[in-house]
Amino acid sequence: MPQRPLALITGASAGIGAEFARQLAAAGHDLALVARRRERLENLGRELAAGHGIDYTVIEADLAEPGAPAAAYEAATTGGRSVDVLINNAGYAIAGHYHATAWEDQARFLRIMVDVVCELSHRALPGMRSAGAGRIVNVASLAGIVPGSAGHTLYAASKAFLIKFSESLAMESQNSGIRVQALCPGFTYSEFHDVVGTRDIVSRLPRWMWMDAEAVVAFSLDQLAAPRAPVMAVPGRTNRLIAMLSRKLPYRTSFDLVARRSGDFRRQE
Repeated sequence: MPQRPLALITGASAGIGAEFARQLAAAGHDLALVARRRERLENLGRELAAGHGIDYTVIEADLAEPGAPAAAYEAATTGGRSVDVLINNAGYAIAGHYHATAWEDQARFLRIMVDVVCELSHRALPGMRSAGAGRIVNVASLAGIVPGSAGHTLYAASKAFLIKFSESLAMESQNSGIRVQALCPGFTYSEFHDVVGTRDIVSRLPRWMWMDAEAVVAFSLDQLAAPRAPVMAVPGRTNRLIAMLSRKLPYRTSFDLVARRSGDFRRQE
């Protein structure tokens, strides 16, 4: 019996990461689930194994710790398996203005948002190139397309990095059977804003600005399967309109719009 493809998903305990696990399991992928909350991963793995007959591995890890990404990748590929689908989803934000935060917190943030993505991609690519197939999804954000906001200072910068990183990987991989995507959702129903502490702020935003994780992930996977889908995948008509206007409007206009509205979605103190 042929071996099922293996998907390695970081930040798999909730939100977009957990939804990637659900949809990839439904499509017949075994799962390597990485996050800090073991109990949540175990519950998700058991649910999906019972529902879809897949195998799963739970990898409890704080990916900001030295050596953690390498250990997580090794645990996922035990027995000589290779990663067929890599979902770099782990992430968060640090509320407030840059000068008012501790550098140690910002350095940890950059390890999760940038270093871990680069390392896991670097570890997965040789096996994918050898197999002549593979998928890498780097969960970026609409924030990486529009001008950066006041508050959460490195968030937009890290997401912009993921977009450019994904574009370069896609160009390098275009003749190797590997597809690379920078997924750029806007506001998505998840625990993200609770963890960051901005639920009270973003709850005032209109409902038409929001998407659910199921729709975001379905769009991502549909785009990955499309023959000539763009590397930068922006789910939702509203988000695509915002992304288009950000590129078409004069830069000063876009910058001033975000500057005036940062307080609507970013904690300022």
